[in-house]
Amino acid sequence: MEDEFGPNYITVEDDEGNEFELEHLDTMEFEGEEYMVFLPADTDVDDPDYGYIILQVVEQDGEEQFVSVDDEEKLQRVYEYYMELIFSDEEEPES
Repeated sequence: MEDEFGPNYITVEDDEGNEFELEHLDTMEFEGEEYMVFLPADTDVDDPDYGYIILQVVEQDGEEQFVSVDDEEKLQRVYEYYMELIFSDEEEPES
């Protein structure tokens, strides 16, 4: 997701207190739940840890919170759905 002002970045903190800057790519709904897709902004593309980060958006105490998806099967289904979305957005070649 890129708006007219460029990419959106957020800073998140993990359970150990480490902060990470993430580039927000997209927001989607899957199986009635909201997810946001990010790329690490401060990691080199050649780094083995570089890749999509999918976080679930949940409301707690009236605020949006980002929660990691701990269920590997669910995370895989969300990832596959996102891949379908981004590749279905590509234009079909004209005949």
